[in-house]
Amino acid sequence: MSDITQVYLITGFLGAGKTTFLNRIIDRFPRTKRLTLLVNEFGEVGVDGTLVKGDDIDVMEISKGSIFCVCVKTDFIKGLYNLTTTIKPDVLLIESTGVANPSDLKRDLKLPIFNNRFHFMEQFCIIDAPHFFGAYEVYASLEKQIASSSVFVINKIDTVAPDTIAVVKEVVRKFHPEPLFFETTYADIPLEEFFDFEPQALTAAGGELKMESPGILSAEDLDHFLEDLLESPDLQLTPPDLLVSVAYCWAGDNQEEIRAMAGALPGTVLRAKGFIEEKGQMLLLNFVLGDWTLQPVHIPKERIQHRNIIVFIGPPGAMAGIEAATQSGTWTHLGVYQPYTQS
Repeated sequence: MSDITQVYLITGFLGAGKTTFLNRIIDRFPRTKRLTLLVNEFGEVGVDGTLVKGDDIDVMEISKGSIFCVCVKTDFIKGLYNLTTTIKPDVLLIESTGVANPSDLKRDLKLPIFNNRFHFMEQFCIIDAPHFFGAYEVYASLEKQIASSSVFVINKIDTVAPDTIAVVKEVVRKFHPEPLFFETTYADIPLEEFFDFEPQALTAAGGELKMESPGILSAEDLDHFLEDLLESPDLQLTPPDLLVSVAYCWAGDNQEEIRAMAGALPGTVLRAKGFIEEKGQMLLLNFVLGDWTLQPVHIPKERIQHRNIIVFIGPPGAMAGIEAATQSGTWTHLGVYQPYTQS
């Protein structure tokens, strides 16, 4: 086990390509180093964690809100603390939800309970070139992601004109005098500039990742620490964008119902995603600000916990449009989740 854990944060708005970027790192990462992933999703039902490659990698999933918001901040801190006492990875990759404000991360990593374990290395912001201006100046989280990042991956450049890329860069330069840009497709950048992919021998075997492990502090002491943290006048939690997650279950047998639903979604829907099983074939619906695909995925079925469930994310005003789009198929409403109103 290493004495330190290098931390990399991957940000970017919904659907920008964060999971694709994460999988590129996993593909290159030597198996003789310990790698842990923290995948954060806004809704109650997680999808991205299933899309992460590698069965031998420790993955911690936190859903139901942003890890940088009070709604799940305690889960995030507990997860980090248990990493310091169990896995002790060489590298921690954090894929934040697309509506996260990551400004507090560097301060969180320096909390005294972590004993200087975490060394923050880099923050990547994946920019969805064709949809950037549909979200910028509308959702504060995107501006916060740009302001706190240091490396900017302008993704999907094959779908936009060069003038669009130039204007995206102008926006980023409002926050950074000398930003580092990569223009790419499928989030493909020279990762060796940021990561050490040379293998090394493991010195000890790690334990399983357990969220309930008391570690050095007792569970009660850890809870007291978190209570004091959340009540501290120094804690700064920027009000998040007002967004809602809603899930629907599909019970049909023809993917044309899925296509009809996706085509009928209003433009105010930011994101829709989920695995659909039709006639023995597993498909992934991927919807981003009006553009969508329904494509086969080659993932073992046993890894997919939530089949035929689509998670939608958008402002409260989009919920009626989502309901209307699901009227023509065999859909069951599973409930609305709005983490930022939870008590």
